[in-house]
Amino acid sequence: MTSVLQAQGLGRKYGKRWALRECGLDIPAGHVVGLVGPNGAGKTTLLKLASGQLEPSAGDITVLGGRPGSTPAQLARVGFVAQDTPVYAGLTVADHLRLGARLNLQWDAAMAGDRIARLGLVPKQRAGKLSGGQRAQLALTLGLAKRPDLLILDEPVASLDPLARREFLQGLMEATAERQLSVVLSSHLVSDLERVCDFLVVLVDSRVRIAGETDRLLATHYRLSGPRRDPDRLPADQHVISARHTDRQSTYVIRTDSPIHDPAWTVTRLGLEDLVLAYMEQRTADPREVALEVRR
Repeated sequence: MTSVLQAQGLGRKYGKRWALRECGLDIPAGHVVGLVGPNGAGKTTLLKLASGQLEPSAGDITVLGGRPGSTPAQLARVGFVAQDTPVYAGLTVADHLRLGARLNLQWDAAMAGDRIARLGLVPKQRAGKLSGGQRAQLALTLGLAKRPDLLILDEPVASLDPLARREFLQGLMEATAERQLSVVLSSHLVSDLERVCDFLVVLVDSRVRIAGETDRLLATHYRLSGPRRDPDRLPADQHVISARHTDRQSTYVIRTDSPIHDPAWTVTRLGLEDLVLAYMEQRTADPREVALEVRR
């Protein structure tokens, strides 16, 4: 299957600090990818590397088979909406569409105009007078009308109220289904990712902790609860993601492809938020163990 994004040993340094380190990823085309992690994990850095706004300090990254931002043609294939859903406060909605048409060779004026009409945005209204949800929808329209093969969204709904978030994500899913584009969406709101994403990437401490199709990840992760037991007594194919202990009880989140037959354990499935939190607890994990989880 064609990859929309590939990274090998990818890193980006600011001064002496690594914002992203030893990143290995292979994201197939045709997915809506949820990128999640705590503040400072490297999410925005990864997205800026993917969109050609930053150059790597180490390793390699290819997007849609080419180096990000290397040519006008490559730039035209990638849409990017930043965290603050950037629009120009002094320009009208119509001004934004005219600007988009001038800057993008494949601009879809009909789609942009139709979407603005369906959203109820007034072409003569200045962007500075729009609500946060309306500005986000305008920014999404600009990104979609570029007709990209990959749309990158960096926390686009972070400042929106629940209704505006739902409307934004609904519009995104409709556009994705109609245009069959790939999407990488960064968000702290796991409930939003659960609604729209079918591929998950978790970044913690500037490294990729896990990446894969959401259904597959949920099918291979479990919570085990039972009498206290040290991790070295677990079967070799049960990889511990997180562990909690009391004097008498142990609770593990594990990853395994095999059935769990031990009657001492109470076994439950994980939701997406529990899965993400388990990997975020791996803050001091051995990088070699993390690499094993990413490869599986």
